[in-house]
Amino acid sequence: MPRDGSATRSKIMDAAEALILKQGFSASAIDSVIAEAGITKGSFFYHFPNKAALARALVDRYAKLDLAHLEENMARAENLSRDPLQQLLIFIGLFIEAAESLTEPYPGCLFASFISEAGLFDEETLGVITDTYTAWRERLVEKLGRIAESHPPRQSVDLESLAEMLTVVFEGAFIVSKTQCEPEVVAEQLIHYRSYLELLFSAPER
Repeated sequence: MPRDGSATRSKIMDAAEALILKQGFSASAIDSVIAEAGITKGSFFYHFPNKAALARALVDRYAKLDLAHLEENMARAENLSRDPLQQLLIFIGLFIEAAESLTEPYPGCLFASFISEAGLFDEETLGVITDTYTAWRERLVEKLGRIAESHPPRQSVDLESLAEMLTVVFEGAFIVSKTQCEPEVVAEQLIHYRSYLELLFSAPER
């Protein structure tokens, strides 16, 4: 029976991701990854010829999971309501629910960590990050456009910028959560964003 090395590969990637989120890519040497994963150097190089290959594999995996979270949560929200505004509020609520279960500060975003050291990566690796962020923005802009049609905003708003605000909230909350050692920050900031959407698209009082 052929040996399945997927478990070892995942172990390497998990160890590398944890180190990178803690101390950055440049500070996470291959020897450190090997020690963290509890494997041999031969096992590492069997799966990854160099650190650049590991970086690309990490980004590809993170992008796949990130887009899956986007589509799974959006599909769930759309199944729970026919109203586009309620769908988006539920969508954000699902992330709030997950964030409220945190007992430790969120470790951060691998994409943000890579972008902070962008000079270390090739254009294709960085392109995966750009494409993922673009997919989030486009999906949210489409939803916000439908919301604006049925719930005209109370003031002029750039829908692309409003869509990107969710990414800003996530990334900023991750940083503050780690800096202040306060796991509740992520949920709190998402609640603010959801409240802003409710106020922006609610009917004016008469």
